Amino acid sequence: LGEIVQTGLLKRLGLISLGGLLMLYARWRIMGTGPPAFTEVDNPASFEENVFTRIVNYNYYYSLNAWLLLCPWWLCFDWSMGCVPLIKSATDWRVVWLLLLWCVLIGLISQALCSPDIQRRRTLTLGLVLLVVPFLPACNIFFRVGFVVAERVLYLSSAGYCLLLAYSLGHCCYRWIKYKKLTCIMLLALLCMYVVRCALRSHQWRSEQSLFSSALSVCPLNAKVHYNVGKNLADRGNTSAAVKYYREAVRLHPNYVHAMNNLGNILKEKNELIEAEQLLSKAVAVQPDFAAAWMNLGIVQNSLRKFEAAEQSYWNAIHYRKKYPDCYYNLGRLYADQNRHVDALNAWRNATMLKPDHSLAWNNMVILLDNTGNQDQAELIGREALKLLPNDHTIMFSLANVLGKLQKYKESESFFLHALQINPNAASCHGNLAVLYHRWGKLELAKKHYELSLKLDPEAPGTRDNYNMLRRKLDQLKHSTP
Repeated sequence: LGEIVQTGLLKRLGLISLGGLLMLYARWRIMGTGPPAFTEVDNPASFEENVFTRIVNYNYYYSLNAWLLLCPWWLCFDWSMGCVPLIKSATDWRVVWLLLLWCVLIGLISQALCSPDIQRRRTLTLGLVLLVVPFLPACNIFFRVGFVVAERVLYLSSAGYCLLLAYSLGHCCYRWIKYKKLTCIMLLALLCMYVVRCALRSHQWRSEQSLFSSALSVCPLNAKVHYNVGKNLADRGNTSAAVKYYREAVRLHPNYVHAMNNLGNILKEKNELIEAEQLLSKAVAVQPDFAAAWMNLGIVQNSLRKFEAAEQSYWNAIHYRKKYPDCYYNLGRLYADQNRHVDALNAWRNATMLKPDHSLAWNNMVILLDNTGNQDQAELIGREALKLLPNDHTIMFSLANVLGKLQKYKESESFFLHALQINPNAASCHGNLAVLYHRWGKLELAKKHYELSLKLDPEAPGTRDNYNMLRRKLDQLKHSTP
């Protein structure tokens, strides 16, 4: 029997060791041999040069984790970026909490080691081991971690906390037998409170909006909280409200490049170009390899007609992100504004090579070739694009215009009608199809689509004039008919 048990134990230990080695190998393959790089905003205490300050703040973080286990009322998805201000001196009142934590831990440890009750020693030792050991990788002792407080690291430790709490309550009930009924009522109230808190927190996790908003009252000094609230609002189209939160994020953390980039984008859309340029310029000054900020800065500079600066910004973005189709697309727009047609076509071609389904780049190539009189080349590009994007109505529309100019009326009509099947309310498509029928001599069909275009967009440029011209022609044909 002993051999069987020993063999089974060895097998289990072997499987556990093999699993651990596989996990270490997977971690090495994904992240390499070095530790991940963290910044000061992720864990400010670990960047403190003063050893005393560092130790005091680490212990204060432990007391915060202990408090979250005891009273999980203030919960936040992120505790970085100023959420927990550093303790700078021993006179800070928060030092009381870490002293209280160590008093409790020393008391528990002494009981676990010195209690005459063997069962108590075993229970307390097991509870302390389950409480402390799972938390050791997150305690900043062996290596720097990338957070101040992370509620997820308390999941395993909560098993030890629950064991210690249950044992303590059972001991109290035994000692206070006269108040057993009152103690039971208090325990029931505590349990109900935890259930309510759990339900409330689960509800907050149902959506990004409620989760991010719930953090504002817990960590109002956390720039990342304001950033996430602003981003969520912007994603839902409420850019005016998002601006307020992005500005607050930048105020709380002046070098927050992602907040500056997103705020600059919104200001760009609102045509507040000067401030947008200032914000984006600061973002790339703080983080020179921020490719998205370089591209957005180029877009703003192009709008301000600072063409040389915009071109340099685009090339900086491409330098830091080699495969950047959107940047090549915007670079092509810059070249097109400067009538550098060959450069524009090359930039858009690069965009489509990096991202074959880049509809805007394909469409701009077709339009530019069409406008410069290269209809044959425009037709080839349009057909190539539709092989990759067979249901893109904008490319169909542009190719149909090209085919109409080449007097390939039947094919042009087919592409116009297909585009209208996909997007039946496109006034420009109805208007251009009417022009095609007008040239083709199908005047009644032309009249029908002119009227549809004007119904959808009464202010469509040129459509009213073309429609009036067609009506005069129809009247002339009607009167000339015997």
